[in-house]
Amino acid sequence: MPLAQIIGTGSYAPAQVITNRDLEKIVNTSDAWITERTGIKERRKAAPGETTSDMAAAAAREALAMAGTRPEELDLIVVGTITADMPMPSCAVLVQAKLGAKRAFAFDVAAACAGSVYALSVADQFIRTGQAKRALVIGADLFTGVLNWKDRNTCVLFGDGAGAMVLAPSEEEGRGILSTHLRTDGTLAEILTIPAGGSREPLTEENLREQRHKVVMNGREVFKCAVRELTSVTREALRVHGFTPAQVDHVIVHQANMRILEAVLQRIEIPIEKCWINLDKYGNTSAASVPIALDEANRAGKLKRGDVVAMMAVGAGMAWGSAMVRW
Repeated sequence: MPLAQIIGTGSYAPAQVITNRDLEKIVNTSDAWITERTGIKERRKAAPGETTSDMAAAAAREALAMAGTRPEELDLIVVGTITADMPMPSCAVLVQAKLGAKRAFAFDVAAACAGSVYALSVADQFIRTGQAKRALVIGADLFTGVLNWKDRNTCVLFGDGAGAMVLAPSEEEGRGILSTHLRTDGTLAEILTIPAGGSREPLTEENLREQRHKVVMNGREVFKCAVRELTSVTREALRVHGFTPAQVDHVIVHQANMRILEAVLQRIEIPIEKCWINLDKYGNTSAASVPIALDEANRAGKLKRGDVVAMMAVGAGMAWGSAMVRW
């Protein structure tokens, strides 16, 4: 049974840049406060009328071009997102139409910031079992549309973007996605949520006024969960393959907060120099975070044949996961 190999990567970030200085004008915060606590200096915001599927399709086209794959050759499209264009249908079907990938079946995976790792794991299974020969995995979120711009604890963190990966059966033994590891703890659901807009709390004039259709986060608890569980799930992946931390060549981690990145890497004993970091430019792009970082590292020529790449992400749910890849 062949491994699934990532044969193309792509990414997209909207043109509009929102700096920390811009946020100082609309919320009680400062560039120094944001930088010290998060490491973020700026983030991107989708243009008026620009949708999640638009961003996803743009990233997908880059990945397909690198992979030398035509849209009509795709068997599967999986999109990790929680900010689809509309409640129904899925973002993935709109991406399929925009790409012209007529043969592909398409669906979304909702795991918030861990969405792209979850989507990668799903596509990996289809490739391994032979049910798909070409799979497109996308992480895309338009988070600026679900933020309360009066809440400095959340509005300074997130930005918009999309990243994509094309998967195919590996032609070289031992090269590709070695394993994925997914975990969830639903008892932590309330620490990061959008309370209103679903069946539990349908939208009303009152909860719209109260901004309950926007992101609400217990930052302290999210931080503790992220550090604890990303450390655990990455150690698990290393243990499964008998790798030592020194054998990991690159780390591609969800870009949520610089303090989280530093704490996790310290605990798993991997130097931060091995981690591709771009959260200063993009902030937390949710499901897009991991594939954007992977694409940037790939296009910068950092990833060499045979390199061991550890990928990891955590998001609302709480949901988290890791992937171990031999490039």
